[in-house]
Amino acid sequence: MTTTQTGLAPASHRPPAWRAWLGARWRGLVLPAVAIAAWWALAHLGWVSTPLLVSPGKVLDTAANQIASGQLWRALSASLARELTGFAIGTTLGLALGALLGLLPLFNRIVGPSFNTFKQISLFAWIPLISVWFGLGDVAKVTFLSLAALVPVVVNTCDGIRNTPASLLEVARVFGYSRWQTLLHVVLPAAAPSIFTGVYLALIYSWLATIGAEYLLVAGHGIGNTLIEGSEHFQMDLVIFGMFVIGVVGWSMNALARALERRLARHRFGAA
Repeated sequence: MTTTQTGLAPASHRPPAWRAWLGARWRGLVLPAVAIAAWWALAHLGWVSTPLLVSPGKVLDTAANQIASGQLWRALSASLARELTGFAIGTTLGLALGALLGLLPLFNRIVGPSFNTFKQISLFAWIPLISVWFGLGDVAKVTFLSLAALVPVVVNTCDGIRNTPASLLEVARVFGYSRWQTLLHVVLPAAAPSIFTGVYLALIYSWLATIGAEYLLVAGHGIGNTLIEGSEHFQMDLVIFGMFVIGVVGWSMNALARALERRLARHRFGAA
């Protein structure tokens, strides 16, 4: 069978791996580049004249001032500290609760219906209650972020454990595994992809909730407060800069989580 029939190009005609990787990376930048070019044209050529549309140059000047003055680092460090604290608390509690729901049928029958009702409540519906109980400071914000991280971890951990293939459990019984051996060597490895999905979602949701918490619980510093400041003073350059920072941080978290997932998957398959 010829290469034409198989649809595969000869090895000598295939692009190098680095060129294929670079091409895949650059393709994702086409749309942002076009959007920035259109933005620049609208702002500098006078096609749109409104204070709502500031120029890219003004946003860059604002970014330089925020960096040089240290305001960006203070705001970003405060936001990340809250996000990581809420993520850690919510993930830890979520893993414990999800494991109990997945491993103990009686516990699931007693607590499961209440949790299913709890997870239907909109996250932002908790803001009034949290603000009354904990005020507007960091404790309230971390509590809110913990709730944001809790639900996806519980759901995915429980589902991952309960969906362990029956064939694997049967093999464990044939080999005489104890309950703990079955849990450690069969159930947890089988549930690992689902559990990691829950942790990944918790990381993303807690970052999104960080901005919401800072916007609604306005006390203190944070990147969300930067958006509020820009909005109140009608500084659209500061608002756009804050949105850009939020997007870059969220993208970085997503990329880091995906890289860790790939590394863990290679390690798991390599060990197998």
